[in-house]
Amino acid sequence: MLKTSARLLSLLSLLQVRRDWPGALLAERLEISPRTVRRDVDRLRELGYPIAAVKGPDGGYRLDAGTDLPPLLFDDEQAVALAIALQSAATSGAGIEEAAARALNTVRQVMPARLRRRIDTLQITTVERARLYPPADSGVLTVLGAAVHAREVLRFDYAGAEAPRRVEPHHLLTWGGRWYLVAWDLDRDDWRTFRADRVTPRTPSGPRFTPRELGDVAAFVAGRFQGVDGSGDWPCRGEVILSLPAADVSPFARDGVVEELGPDRCRLILGSWSWPGLAASIGRFDADIEVVGPLELKDAFAHLARRYAKASG
Repeated sequence: MLKTSARLLSLLSLLQVRRDWPGALLAERLEISPRTVRRDVDRLRELGYPIAAVKGPDGGYRLDAGTDLPPLLFDDEQAVALAIALQSAATSGAGIEEAAARALNTVRQVMPARLRRRIDTLQITTVERARLYPPADSGVLTVLGAAVHAREVLRFDYAGAEAPRRVEPHHLLTWGGRWYLVAWDLDRDDWRTFRADRVTPRTPSGPRFTPRELGDVAAFVAGRFQGVDGSGDWPCRGEVILSLPAADVSPFARDGVVEELGPDRCRLILGSWSWPGLAASIGRFDADIEVVGPLELKDAFAHLARRYAKASG
């Protein structure tokens, strides 16, 4: 039979796996008597774990959420995953970088030596793209997330707008290092995206609402940032043949399509915000270019050629 301390950890681990546990089943899994289960549950309660008794024919137990944070129990893989997630939090743009660093230090201190060694060999160097933009306030993100979850009309001031906005919040998400709120704008009768770092919520929130159908949120957001509504495609898309191997082009083609035509020749289909932008993006491959189409892309190359010639003169 397990010692008391080991048995308590095993019991706590089981309680975290599923919502409700019949007392007899816990006793069977731990190879102890139902009476010992009751005593161990009382010990965990004294340590701060909110374990509720479940009524029913067999009785049972449930680990509820509490007002205080008692000691947590993670298996090895969960602990490593948590440490990696905390290391990556610096690029979240959610204003939690310092808190994440302190949490990582706390987690590492209570890890056994074998796990600390694993974590120390997984030091992550992140390119903090989010620092290019103002970080979103974690308190604002909490308010926005709560409104999305509660399906309550949200009122807020938006930087650059003269009047407050009234929206039905739908999703809170990140794109390119920034946090955005996807919502139905009640005054404009249309879907909108709002940068979280520009939002100042007003209280109290409005009435509850029935969510509208948006469809694929990822496709919607991609479409908005690429200049179209919902299709997820770029407003300008062209086709060229480059004098480069497909393997050299593919890593830098973003969402473009690369087709191998020979050892030193490939077809590239790529999109962008504008025709000059698309031509400039293709020009960065530093290779001979044959434009397949459309005519707007050829005109854009001619336009850039004149501009570059003037700049060189």
